[in-house]
Amino acid sequence: MGREEQIEEREVLDSIFPDEITDVSDTSYRISITLDTPENDVQEEDAEQPVLILQVSYPPEYPDVAPDLDISAPPNAPKHPRLDIQEDRERLLEALQPTIEENLGMAMVFTLVSTLKDSAELLMSERANAVQAEKEMEAAKAEEEENRKFQGTAVTPQTFMEWREKFRKEMEGREQKEREEKEAEEKKFKKITAKEEKKLTGRQLWERGLAGKVDYDEDDEDAIPAAVEKMKIAA
Repeated sequence: MGREEQIEEREVLDSIFPDEITDVSDTSYRISITLDTPENDVQEEDAEQPVLILQVSYPPEYPDVAPDLDISAPPNAPKHPRLDIQEDRERLLEALQPTIEENLGMAMVFTLVSTLKDSAELLMSERANAVQAEKEMEAAKAEEEENRKFQGTAVTPQTFMEWREKFRKEMEGREQKEREEKEAEEKKFKKITAKEEKKLTGRQLWERGLAGKVDYDEDDEDAIPAAVEKMKIAA
């Protein structure tokens, strides 16, 4: 009875997986399972789709007992960043145990293939989510560090008094500097004015009301204003 069910199941599997199934012996075969990569795994969107090989061997009592199963990768297949078949093999086989127990006494290989595919894809999705969560955490941490640069110190009565005292000293220093600069400019202007006044003729000094305030050149023909000269002659 067992062998008849095995042959019948094998024929059904041929129609379902015409290109994916390969016989190893009369009671053993391999099924190639192509996995879909996670949609949220943007970083690995260009990676090749991983492939699992499920090897099934029928014990004489199958399907009343579990089939012998093994999982491997195709020869020379590149290692996928979200699935390492060598390391994940035991975990994936363990994920098939509930399905095996639920289907004892019935042909179960097709259901096992579906379960294995779902389990492997879920594992890759969990790892992609973990990578994405880590990226988001790093981005949030970087943003927090950046925001700290623009956050001011909390104001307390003590910090306000310190700021006010510092501000007052800065304003006093600025006012003192402005006064010194202004005084320096005034001194410079007075020196230039006095120097220019000494160069004026007597007539220019008289006309500007500066006669008697500065010395004039006695040798200058215009040194003595005309009105003064007339006063001298009249005397």
